[in-house]
Amino acid sequence: MRAAVVAWCRQAVATRYQPAGPGRRPQTGASRLVPAALLLLTAVLAACAPQTRITLLPQAQGQPSAVVVSTTREEVTLNQPFAVAEVGRDGRVTSSSTTAEALGSRHPALLSLMPPPAESFMMAFNTGSAELAPAERARLEAVIERARARPGGEIVVTGHTDRQGSVEFNDRLALERAQAIRLLFIARGFPPERIDAVGRGEREPLVPTDDGIAEPRNRRAVIVVR
Repeated sequence: MRAAVVAWCRQAVATRYQPAGPGRRPQTGASRLVPAALLLLTAVLAACAPQTRITLLPQAQGQPSAVVVSTTREEVTLNQPFAVAEVGRDGRVTSSSTTAEALGSRHPALLSLMPPPAESFMMAFNTGSAELAPAERARLEAVIERARARPGGEIVVTGHTDRQGSVEFNDRLALERAQAIRLLFIARGFPPERIDAVGRGEREPLVPTDDGIAEPRNRRAVIVVR
């Protein structure tokens, strides 16, 4: 993407991307290609267009992201969804913003190629075990069918616990819960390499409680299908 801009316009426009979290700034290290689902880079190549336009698209589930647009003249950081940087032929970078509606009107074909947003599902477990609560088994079948409708995508299962038991025990139990769901997906024909299982123990409660408190809503696994 960046190479095409340099070759056609003789204009060194570099983009560097990283997911950004609270208090984190985009790195200023070596440039790398930016995921196409996050950026829309537009250049009218005929007759060497007077400008290049870079638009930062929102990430799935509202996760923060940022991109640094740099030329030999200056550097601008885009860190809000639909932020825009326009690079002039003289290397100047001006920033602005757009909207989803305006972008869809301008580039309908490109936006139609973007993957659908991730879907998230939560499953509850019995106390102290990696066995799904009885009412959840039928729901899991519906989740599996939703995942099957998105072939080739990534599935991430994250296990959680309440604050009963030691931290070490809950770390093991959370991972066992995630692995149990992963195995159920594999048993339904999903490729093992498509599914990741991780455990978060008691660190991310849905309902904060004191230590030693049983809370059914915290005994869960979250399935994210991308």
